[in-house]
Amino acid sequence: MAVELSTKAPRALSGTLHTTSRKANRRPRSERELTVLSWLAPVLFALAWEALCRFGGVNKQVMPAPSAVLATAGSLVADGSLVVHLGYSLLRAATGFLIGGGIGFGLGLLVGFSRLAEALLDRSIQMIRAIPFLALLPLVIVWFGVDEAGKIFLVSLGVLFPIYINTVLGIRQVDPKLLEVAKVTGLSLRGRITKIILPGAMPSILTGVRYALAVAWLALVVAETIATTKGIGFLAMDAREFLQTNVIVLTIVIYAAIGVIADGIARGLERRLLAWHPNYAKEERR
Repeated sequence: MAVELSTKAPRALSGTLHTTSRKANRRPRSERELTVLSWLAPVLFALAWEALCRFGGVNKQVMPAPSAVLATAGSLVADGSLVVHLGYSLLRAATGFLIGGGIGFGLGLLVGFSRLAEALLDRSIQMIRAIPFLALLPLVIVWFGVDEAGKIFLVSLGVLFPIYINTVLGIRQVDPKLLEVAKVTGLSLRGRITKIILPGAMPSILTGVRYALAVAWLALVVAETIATTKGIGFLAMDAREFLQTNVIVLTIVIYAAIGVIADGIARGLERRLLAWHPNYAKEERR
């Protein structure tokens, strides 16, 4: 019995130490490796999709192959129509985002800092937020006609609420102990707002920005169904009339690509504005 104990225990200890050593020596993955891994699933999906189309697994009229979609994109870029439609959509989305985001951020600051403003404004804002976009569409046409103003209004309305809610939430979630320390050390009200409250609320505000970017494109798709002859949404609607599935799929791919680019910009803002935050600094070091 004594012999068994003297032989098995060191082996178990040795195995544990070996496993711990392997974990300790494991090299952390670099940012470039993680980026490559993140693109692996979309690339494999596109390859599988192409293979299914080429070998007859999918009807090409119902779902064209990625190569056919790329060829359609090339022809639309060559005749200049895709650039024009994309330009109109980007302009509408950017204008609506700036207007709606600015109003949402301003209202969020007001309600976040003032209980009186919350009592006066928040209930009305929440009531408007509960109204679906599609329910407003007939009224928007009556108000603005089929001009650009109606489309920008819908995008602004969609963007406003995510930024408003996350701004209020971020301000309210600032640690009260930090504010007490600031008071004790004699920091002015302006200093408390600029050095403690707004930086503390920034993670929540940027989460609202990321969500609002996605909502902006959703609102734009709805807005571009209103009588128009320019925009990615119009391109998709026009292609539907002529059963051009390759153009419809191309517009969906464009929306996905713009979403990825917009999210990348938002992540860049996070890394820049939240460099002081330990969790984001850790992400930067990986």
